[in-house]
Amino acid sequence: MLETPGGQSKVRLSRPEGDPHLPYGPRYPTYGMSLLVFANVLNALDRQIVNVLAERIKQDLQLADWQIGAIGGLAFALFYTVFGIVIGRQAERRDRRLIISISLATWSAFTALCGLAQNFVQLLLLRVGVAIGEAGCTPASHSLISDYVPKERRVSALGIFSAGAPLGFLAGMALGGLVADGFGWRAAFVAAGLPGLLLSLLLLTTLREPRNLRAAAPTPASSLRATLSYLASKRTFRVLVVTGSLIAFIGYGQGLFIVSFFLRCHGDELVGLTSEFNAAFGFKLQPLGFLGIALGLIAGITGAIGASLGGLLADCLGRRDPRSSMIIPGVTSFLLVPIFIAVLSTSSIKVALSMMVACGALSTVFAGPLFGAFQSIVPRHMRATTAAILLFSMNLVGLGLGPLTVGALSDWINIGLGYGPAEGVRWSLTVVTLVGLVPAALFATARHSLGKDEVS
Repeated sequence: MLETPGGQSKVRLSRPEGDPHLPYGPRYPTYGMSLLVFANVLNALDRQIVNVLAERIKQDLQLADWQIGAIGGLAFALFYTVFGIVIGRQAERRDRRLIISISLATWSAFTALCGLAQNFVQLLLLRVGVAIGEAGCTPASHSLISDYVPKERRVSALGIFSAGAPLGFLAGMALGGLVADGFGWRAAFVAAGLPGLLLSLLLLTTLREPRNLRAAAPTPASSLRATLSYLASKRTFRVLVVTGSLIAFIGYGQGLFIVSFFLRCHGDELVGLTSEFNAAFGFKLQPLGFLGIALGLIAGITGAIGASLGGLLADCLGRRDPRSSMIIPGVTSFLLVPIFIAVLSTSSIKVALSMMVACGALSTVFAGPLFGAFQSIVPRHMRATTAAILLFSMNLVGLGLGPLTVGALSDWINIGLGYGPAEGVRWSLTVVTLVGLVPAALFATARHSLGKDEVS
């Protein structure tokens, strides 16, 4: 508590880690966190909206599956990862509020411009612009959240922030499907990009940067070389960076082609199910619009719950033993493999959509424990760079290779082996899903080193 000139007490945010008191009340971090979660929702929306639009784009621009994989993954990932490191380094010493606001405005504008693309190359280049903008969001946000909340609530806070991703997936699938049905895929890109321009202004004018408010001099940022050397010495980092990369590889590969899977493998059932839904509720949805809403609601709601609960449970277990936070994501990673393979194998679209509920919840539990573990093994002046390095690997391997691998496998099974496009996408997704057994084992390995590597 601090005394004001009038003698009244003013509450300031106290940090158990020994940080200087910050000149704003304890309620402000909740508001700041809310803004960052909304930014993360739009981050995921603008990145993932191409998933629901993939089949329409493929038909309109006459693209192959590997080209869809390149647009949705490889080209995006290459620039996202490189600029993520560059901007992450700036976030160690500069105004993170400004970085996040400019990044949000940039990726939102390029998302809207994707609606003007006339061919593969143009759409590829515009998605590169989206990638460069989005590169500035997560590293700076992770660093800022770690300053906003005390250490004992960090994993749950990062889990809540990560819940923005499935909510963005929900919004992207629903918005993309509905707008594409009514006005075409180009209008869907425009509708997805505009809200971010407004939110960037709100972030710029109301988000607070704790570094600018501390009375004490800020800790100087370490060099990239020093940070890399420090991280290389941490066994937890080496294990979890591989773990996160494989999770991203599976998730992005599945995400880009799951709509194509349902359209190709359950097309007739989907038409019938859409008709049943329209008759029951008085809607006039087309199959793509119905599928976008269904998958968006399933993955968005259950994914947000999974990410939030995963962080909360990890914080509860971690109070007694930090290593216990690795148990939950390890178990859920293992369970996801047979459940998702069952989704791909069943002949009933209703059964497949029902099992997607479990997949949505389990697939995001890892986020809080994984990101929290990375923030806990480094000092404050390395946090943004560490997050950028993790995202570099996750997106280069996951976003860069996941969709491209699924697309290339699908083309090979379809054309090379002659099984057709439906079986091509089914079996390519099955192969990639089996990779999920590796992260399950690696979480168990990280459990043994996390307690030793944590920074007090």
